[in-house]
Amino acid sequence: MGFQKILVALDNSPASRLIFEHGLDLAKSNRAMLRLFHCLNSDVLGESMQVIPVELGFYPEYMAYSYQSKPQLAKERLEQAHAVLNKYCEIATEQGIKADFDCQIGEAAPSVCQAAEKWGADLLVVGRRGRSGLTEALMGSVSNYVLHHSHCSVLVIQGKSEVVSG
Repeated sequence: MGFQKILVALDNSPASRLIFEHGLDLAKSNRAMLRLFHCLNSDVLGESMQVIPVELGFYPEYMAYSYQSKPQLAKERLEQAHAVLNKYCEIATEQGIKADFDCQIGEAAPSVCQAAEKWGADLLVVGRRGRSGLTEALMGSVSNYVLHHSHCSVLVIQGKSEVVSG
């Protein structure tokens, strides 16, 4: 039996390379297709500038610049993500694995599940940063959401625990 379609969810964390390598190894051992997925959260694209009263030094022409730069920032972030994903696809192809990628803007957890279901993945590989307790409750956990909402099997790759400084 084995897996035929493996979706690997990657972010910009240092663990992304490890997660990719696990997905690639599974694709090689199962002779499966590999899809790499990255989701740009709208928060990553930056918030638009808040209105600042003229008395505090705000000039209306800066507001127009802020709104014009947001689409440019989104474009740059998408291009960066595409470059990274394309590099990983090249590595997979060099090792005989059919690979492609998908990059979307949205909330990571539901987007990962939707992408896996839409593509028909039978295995989803995600990373876990090691958050727990209050940190996980406040910041959320993509891997936890995926475990509970994915239509297919999920492999969670454990990352190093985050150190919270305070």
